[in-house]
Amino acid sequence: MKVLFIGDIVGKTGRNTVKALLPKLTDRYKIDLVIANGENIAGGFGLTEALVSEISRYGVHIITTGNHVWDKKEFVNSISKNNRVLRPANYPPGAPGYGSLVFTLPTGLKVAVLNLSGRVFMSNLDCPFRAARAELERIREETNIIIIDLHAEATSEKIAFGYFVDGQVSAVFGTHTHVQTADEKILANGTAYITDVGMTGPVNSVIGIETNQIIQRFLTGMPARFETAHGAGILSAVVTEINNETGVATAIQRLQLSYP
Repeated sequence: MKVLFIGDIVGKTGRNTVKALLPKLTDRYKIDLVIANGENIAGGFGLTEALVSEISRYGVHIITTGNHVWDKKEFVNSISKNNRVLRPANYPPGAPGYGSLVFTLPTGLKVAVLNLSGRVFMSNLDCPFRAARAELERIREETNIIIIDLHAEATSEKIAFGYFVDGQVSAVFGTHTHVQTADEKILANGTAYITDVGMTGPVNSVIGIETNQIIQRFLTGMPARFETAHGAGILSAVVTEINNETGVATAIQRLQLSYP
């Protein structure tokens, strides 16, 4: 099977880029499952029910998130209604929503998706390594095809995590920094890995935000309301091929496409 994972979708430009390019990508690469990190779809900060429905109509099957998942307060009460929108599984007990799911393809093949957050330079959540160990023990009873979105800042934490679960999951896709890394690989025991998939959003921006606003913040140190940039978009993603029987990844390819 083939999985397309789309890096952090930022604002209207990101959504429009997905709308325009996703059908071509699914046809070209014969994609079976589309996963996207969507924590920035609502103006760069958070999600809404309407926008989740919008990108689902474009062909995204499962949406993962991260530290911005609660930015739109109205979505806190909505997230539990949609089990195809995940929040990091290592939030403490009592947090609404789901940290993982098992998705059944039309062929009957089951694929698990697990969402985790790092802790280095991030919120001090439960340990993602230990959370993964507990979740995987349960998930592997249903399927050995397992995709992890590790939403984290530090490259060292992501890389260490990749080796920690190598051979236990099909793929680890890093998200959060909005900058695509060039280290895609198949690890020694068959797990596809990339430190960060990158951003899907306005290309002429500072990780999706208007450049002048960010520059002024650095120059003055003064707080300001950030707005997503406009203009041309870029779609950052990875395509991963996975053996249906073993769950072992056999190929990974990173993509960057411009729109328009």
